[in-house]
Amino acid sequence: MAHNINSMMYVGEKPWHGLGVALNQPATAEEAIISAGLNWEVALQSIRTDFRQIPEFMATARLDNRDVLGIVSPKYRIIQNKDAFSFFDAVVGEGQAIYHTAGALGRGERIWLLAKLPSELYVTNEDIVEKYLCLTNCHTGKASLLMYFTPIRVVCQNTLSVSMMDASSGIAIRHSGDVKLKIKEAQRVLGIAMKFYDEFGARAEQFRKFNMNVEDAEKFFKFVILGEELDEVDTRQEDTKINTLLSLFEDGKGAKLEGIRHTGWAAYNAVTEYVDHYGTIRKLDKDPTNRLKNIWFGSGARVKSLAFNRMSEMVGIK
Repeated sequence: MAHNINSMMYVGEKPWHGLGVALNQPATAEEAIISAGLNWEVALQSIRTDFRQIPEFMATARLDNRDVLGIVSPKYRIIQNKDAFSFFDAVVGEGQAIYHTAGALGRGERIWLLAKLPSELYVTNEDIVEKYLCLTNCHTGKASLLMYFTPIRVVCQNTLSVSMMDASSGIAIRHSGDVKLKIKEAQRVLGIAMKFYDEFGARAEQFRKFNMNVEDAEKFFKFVILGEELDEVDTRQEDTKINTLLSLFEDGKGAKLEGIRHTGWAAYNAVTEYVDHYGTIRKLDKDPTNRLKNIWFGSGARVKSLAFNRMSEMVGIK
């Protein structure tokens, strides 16, 4: 297939890649798992050659079409898609989360759920951040189940990836040991971690109150993109990136809102808009899903987290 999205559902605006099953109203967990094509299970299967069985490894395989998703240790513990959805509802409260997107990448190696939580965060009356919780699970044996908070700025629909110093901003569950016990503990931890948005809101307010001129913004962008503050940009490619970021700082979506213009919040959001909409993703034309993976799981998410932490340092938050 030209894209890497195996199956997907969405509520509201059609995604940029034009794929997925559209739902006209907020999805329940049951609707989401069926519409997203995730109502299949994974099982451990033995591996053998023409000569003998290989007891040191096993394969994870879908039971509906027998596709092999990964090679794992016999100690590997599967977390089924339906259990991931149940875990999600147990954390936020059944019926409280509104499922916006859910789907699978590749042959089903990685699945994700993105749900909106009740209430919004107001940076100003016009600049609103919606509260989302994202869960991603991997059936390859190469990654844990991850669940983390993902603010999204309404004015531009940019994902505000952050890396809070407080480890309780998210959780990871490894596919080993007593998975059910780990999930129970994760529910407790994430319940405590709901304070994440209180801290995020406080930081956003400090960013908004931090005045920045064009020169300040340029130094900030150079640090985020190049890893250090430099007086000169060495290459034409990097120069183009910085100029694009400066343009977004001045004229990006929401940059001219009252109380936002020429502030740390405007500079941070210039980075998020650049990553989500302007950043160059290798082989993007052949596989548009690369942008999604970059924004949520890859280098794009890391760049936005670096920007968030750097801006926190600049406004005096340690």
